[in-house]
Amino acid sequence: MKQIFTFLIILIGINVNGQNNDINFKLYETYEKYKEPSLDSRRIKQNDIQPLIERLKIDSKYIVQKVGKSIEGRDLSLISIGTGKINVFLWSQMHGDEPTATQAIFDIFNFLDSADFSDEKDAILGNLTLHFLPMLNPDGAEQFTRSTALGIDMNRDALRLQSPESQILKRLRDSLNADFGFNLHDQSIYYNAERTDKTATISYLAPAYNYEKDLNDVRANAMKVIVFMNNIVQKYAPGQVGRYNDDFEPRAFGDNIQKWGTSTILIESGGFQNDVEKQEIRKLNYVSILSAIYTIANGDYKNIPIEGYEKIPENDRKLFDLKLFGATFKLLNNEYIIDLGINRLEIDNANHTNFYNIGRIIDQGDLSTYYGYETFDATGYTIVEGKVFPKILKSVKDLSTLNVYELLQNGYTYLIMKELPSGKKEVSVPIHLIGTNYKVGKLVLGEGANPTFLLRKNGKIEYAVINGFLIDLNTKKSNFKNALIYKR
Repeated sequence: MKQIFTFLIILIGINVNGQNNDINFKLYETYEKYKEPSLDSRRIKQNDIQPLIERLKIDSKYIVQKVGKSIEGRDLSLISIGTGKINVFLWSQMHGDEPTATQAIFDIFNFLDSADFSDEKDAILGNLTLHFLPMLNPDGAEQFTRSTALGIDMNRDALRLQSPESQILKRLRDSLNADFGFNLHDQSIYYNAERTDKTATISYLAPAYNYEKDLNDVRANAMKVIVFMNNIVQKYAPGQVGRYNDDFEPRAFGDNIQKWGTSTILIESGGFQNDVEKQEIRKLNYVSILSAIYTIANGDYKNIPIEGYEKIPENDRKLFDLKLFGATFKLLNNEYIIDLGINRLEIDNANHTNFYNIGRIIDQGDLSTYYGYETFDATGYTIVEGKVFPKILKSVKDLSTLNVYELLQNGYTYLIMKELPSGKKEVSVPIHLIGTNYKVGKLVLGEGANPTFLLRKNGKIEYAVINGFLIDLNTKKSNFKNALIYKR
């Protein structure tokens, strides 16, 4: 009899997993149908989402409430849907420059508005009441910065509650008495899954609620949902999931919300190859969050062993945009073998609607335990200083008369220009522009230096590194975005 019972449990588990896998696959395959087209880049502001919120107000399925204002007077809205007894609270963009999940939330609204997946939606909305606060820090979003207008990290304000936005989050958690909470963030694109070259595309944490890192049902339920979500993401980004260190942080909202009785799931969106605007990661948020909501609605998460949580590798931070290794560098008449770890920092325009890149050397030496989105084996190549092209151009129009790749092959990485573009600090051709009075210094490799040099092998320059972008001069292949303009 015991064997029959065990067999039935296994059979039920297989059936449940099969159903969940089926909906996960369908959500992924049909995503473009629900993707909100007006939110197509990371630098979204409150003005971008407000029309979408206004549209929800006229739909009787939703309850849209203004729950307060930011320091600078921007409205914060709570959007609720469903009639179930289990309350699930999702808040995003606590940090203004972390919008990936915010976009996914509006994709989820489009899904809920559709006629599709009727059985699953009946289960979700019949068993749960979902509450979304899609942009908790609109002032930070306006400037595409992490902090609030007060200049503080809201995620370290759970005790003092100095920012009105923090007060609103605390009040909502308490009034909803949410059973589950999804704390939605973005993390650095330079995190990797520990001891691998895989990017930590999504990272999770079931925060500790005390220094001892004790485990109660509240925290265990968060772990179970995370194990479920990890299994989903692994299908589409294998090996690209990380887990945050769970040391207790008494000032953090996630840790405190866990302590206050809400099963809290931290989700951090990291990096993904060739996904600068994080649109593939947005899709993974959509699929995994909706699937998690569904498993909470039908209660399947309760049967998930929490042992799988500790098997998720911890986050590490050993990724570069470009790792160049094994290059020869001549210094004071001696030759040295050196690796370079290069990142390309994003510098926003005045309106915080777009950006350009400035390359920086982050580390150098033996980087054999580090990884890169792009790696290049420079064994046998010598790092060569670039030269200034002797002819002075009048303006940007004259660039069309030059073969820039030929200039690079001949060792030139800078062009002198009489009339540099007004108000611009970057140029879309792979060579730096300098003013007539600008003096280019000697090539110095070191932390913080702009990586601009050439790679020569057997007497021939085959590659250029311009502002941290590697360019194959034979094929012209690269992921180049911009060089820089130096006026003085």
